[in-house]
Amino acid sequence: MPNKIAIIAAGGSGTRLQSNLPKQYLLLQDKPVLMHTILAFSGIADRIIIVLNEEMIETWRSLCQDYQFDIPHELVSGGNSRFQSVKNALCYIATNTSLFDYPTAIAVHDAARPLVDRSLIVKSFELALQGQSNVLATPSINSIRIGDKSASKAIDRNNVWQIQTPQSFPASLLIEAFEQDETPMFTDDASVVEQKGHSIQLIESTERNLKLTFAADFKIAELYLKGEL
Repeated sequence: MPNKIAIIAAGGSGTRLQSNLPKQYLLLQDKPVLMHTILAFSGIADRIIIVLNEEMIETWRSLCQDYQFDIPHELVSGGNSRFQSVKNALCYIATNTSLFDYPTAIAVHDAARPLVDRSLIVKSFELALQGQSNVLATPSINSIRIGDKSASKAIDRNNVWQIQTPQSFPASLLIEAFEQDETPMFTDDASVVEQKGHSIQLIESTERNLKLTFAADFKIAELYLKGEL
């Protein structure tokens, strides 16, 4: 049967929130953000792998005890960048998974996107199992200009998409792509795969799948969870 693996990247520092704890450990409604994110994938992914800053692993385990959080997941130590963190997870998967026994898809998701629609997770996995790399995205609602402060050029916003996660791929393709050396061009997982010559399909998402970055984002997420947005 097909194998669906989720990698949740949770190694960020959360400095823009000016908090002692990274944002993925802060409370959203009734539990840490990361628990909401794991729950979104529970029952859809066959395995959930969390990439954490090594210094936060014991903190996370304590939180799981405190909140009696028992959704099965595996922990991997992160690296110095998102690229290195995802690569660590892929190395772990490659050495702990029979990738060639069944078709396998890997979805990479931001820990700070706890409100992702479960139906879109299912669709993303399904496309990857069919061999199509894909990302969630929303069409731009703003006018867009390319350039700098001194000179810029308007472009058609109908061709502009704002990228989200999860980003899902056939497992062997993603693992091979991450064998490349890291470059500043790799701003997300899709850019790594694209560099190897593979196309990326877009799945239209919604603004609900916001990334919690600033304090105001938490207030918006609370409204979504209460059904007020």
